[in-house]
Amino acid sequence: MATPKPQRSPEEIEDIILRKILLVTLAPPAHGADPRIIYLEMTAAEILSEGKDLRLNRDVVERVLIDRLSGEFPDAEAPFAYLLGCYRRAVDELKKVANMKDKTVKSLVEASIKQAKKLFVNYVRIHLGNPELFPSSSPSLAGKSTICSLTPLIFGAVDRSGFGGGGGSQPPPPGFLDELFSEADFDSLDPIFKGLYEDLRGHVIKLSALGNFQQPLAALLYLVKLPAGAKSLVNHPWWIPKGAYLNGRVIEMTSILGPFFHVSALPDHTIFKSEPDVGQHCFSEASTRRPADLLSSFTTIKTVMNNLYEGLSEVLLTLLKHADIREHVLQYLAEVINRNASRAHIQVDPISCASSGMFVSLSAVMLRLCEPFLDPHCSKIDKIDPGYVFYCNRLDLRGLTALHASSEEVAEWIKNDSSGKADINSGSGDIENRVVQSQGASSSGSKPASTGGKASYAFISECFFMTARVLNLGMLKAFSDFKHLVQDISRSEDTLSTLKALQEQSPSPQMQMDIARLEKELELYSQEKLCYEAQLLRDPTLIKQGLSFYRLMVVWLVSLVGGFKMPLSSTCPMEFSSMPEHFAEDAMELLIFASRVPKALDGVILDDFMNFIIMFMGSPTHIRNPYLRAKMVEVLNCWMPRGSGSSATTSLFEGHQLALKYLVRNLLKLYVDIEFTGSHTQFYDKFNIRHNIAELLEYLWQVPSHRNAWRQIAKEEEKGVYLNFLNFLINDSIYLLDESLNKILELKELEAEMSNTVEWERRPAQERQERARLFHSQENVGVFLT
Repeated sequence: MATPKPQRSPEEIEDIILRKILLVTLAPPAHGADPRIIYLEMTAAEILSEGKDLRLNRDVVERVLIDRLSGEFPDAEAPFAYLLGCYRRAVDELKKVANMKDKTVKSLVEASIKQAKKLFVNYVRIHLGNPELFPSSSPSLAGKSTICSLTPLIFGAVDRSGFGGGGGSQPPPPGFLDELFSEADFDSLDPIFKGLYEDLRGHVIKLSALGNFQQPLAALLYLVKLPAGAKSLVNHPWWIPKGAYLNGRVIEMTSILGPFFHVSALPDHTIFKSEPDVGQHCFSEASTRRPADLLSSFTTIKTVMNNLYEGLSEVLLTLLKHADIREHVLQYLAEVINRNASRAHIQVDPISCASSGMFVSLSAVMLRLCEPFLDPHCSKIDKIDPGYVFYCNRLDLRGLTALHASSEEVAEWIKNDSSGKADINSGSGDIENRVVQSQGASSSGSKPASTGGKASYAFISECFFMTARVLNLGMLKAFSDFKHLVQDISRSEDTLSTLKALQEQSPSPQMQMDIARLEKELELYSQEKLCYEAQLLRDPTLIKQGLSFYRLMVVWLVSLVGGFKMPLSSTCPMEFSSMPEHFAEDAMELLIFASRVPKALDGVILDDFMNFIIMFMGSPTHIRNPYLRAKMVEVLNCWMPRGSGSSATTSLFEGHQLALKYLVRNLLKLYVDIEFTGSHTQFYDKFNIRHNIAELLEYLWQVPSHRNAWRQIAKEEEKGVYLNFLNFLINDSIYLLDESLNKILELKELEAEMSNTVEWERRPAQERQERARLFHSQENVGVFLT
């Protein structure tokens, strides 16, 4: 009969389990033992000298752990990997202990393992915050490499949650990250968070829309959802970089959030080019690709960019929910806007300004923050305080061109405005669910010193005006860049066509080189154009969100003059007169652009835009800039029904009460007013503008109700505006007819030159090229004049 195996004591079981978890021994290891097990000889000697048993238990486990981490053992795991392994093994052992029948032993061992787990997490924190405390093969890089070891664990956690990019990172042991980040004071966690944010920034700094930005973005969101993580982020030195050479591009590339916003499909300067190259990867030799391939690329880019927008929106919303952090977020957004004010210029310096990619992403994110107050009824309009433009120093709005007032008039009005010194809407409210659903989460902006006080503004006001500035520098600027790119492509194609025709007539190596260079240039232009199309034109949601914002903008601007009432007062309220001109201009630009994008206007409420246009198109007392009022005509031209079939916008012209009463009147008035625009190109500009007005008037004459209104105006204004209109109409017609005849003569001369092939071939190639270009140019002018 076999001798029964002696039963182990609870202390022996505890010792065995702790040795398995810690991978250490206090006695010389047996031959063939696990090579990972470290013999702590000195520790064993100390314990023996104290008269204690050579067993691991709760009382000695911390001493053993410190000696293991502090000692120099060949081929031993690095401290972070070792501690993580210990935690993982502790989790596994706890599962096994749960099945123990002896409740006394189970209780003892569970308590011992749980204590050890806490120690592992504590020493991970200590090591991450102070990597020099424990030996490393490269002490100077220990901190960085240790933080980099933690990042994949966070990737693994967010991948498992389904938010990440599915990069296949190994998930952390269950409960490890929760214990690491939640059960400690801020001071011990702060250096860890700061290192993680720097590492995440490094992961995305060179990524395009086709790169794996999803994992770092998901990790960023995971960290900012932790209260200590959010606080650490906005207190990071790179939250808003400082320095004498700080500019828009520096903020984009060096701030923590900047590289996330930089992720884009849009082209950027070569120095800052991201990988993979979207144009090369998706749109090289696009003319030979199948439509299905291009459509797939468009869909992919739209999808990944919307993932980016949603993720960044969640990051900002999470930060904004903390009252003590909200101010830091607004300061960051204001710094980005103010440092990139020169993006509004026609020529933008890509070295000193942030990329279009960053500002388009920021535009999409800001529009998402505005969503709660972009309801169809504009119910939160009273929360938007016009005083923000004059008294809040967060944004430099007073330096912008105003709708009518001069900068001197604005300054004088602010100085004398006693109401500005009174109570300015001091928003207060909650930021639950969505921050901007609040009736006004307060944030501060300084009044001028003369007012002797601080002004607080509702979050809705902050968000509204910041979004208006971001859209001006971002989405609207990108639309403008796209339009200029299309024009460049058209000019290059015309030049290429001319060069090829000349090459056929008289071949030359130099011309062949010019053709090859131009073809390569056109290929790059084409790729850039398709990148813009993928991120902007193929995203109707983004355009509709922008239109929804500008609908609120025009309704709010109209509220400053007393609402949608006609006729307008002969004097313009200073609050309206002093508003930045681009508020209205951007609304018109977006309407023009959206009108040319298929289905972009589907479901969009246009009545308020129509009211705005009719009210101000013929009112130089409210909007000084004639080109802005002319842009309103351009919007109407885009909406004008064409052909015999009915149009979605027909009711705007034929069933809109304000239009029926005032549209013809204001078009005739603008036709007269536009004679003097104040620009050095006014002589030529007026013909373009009047051409658009004439097209509208021609259409309106076909509508009986408008024709009746026209006849009434002709009777009332027979010797006033209407007489001036007729005079200008006749003068313009005579001038254009005369110019057309002259252009026809010039074209005939050029045609005669080119048809005389013998003489034509004798001319230098460059001269032939220039004459051919002149011919095409005169053709285009002739078409316009006729």
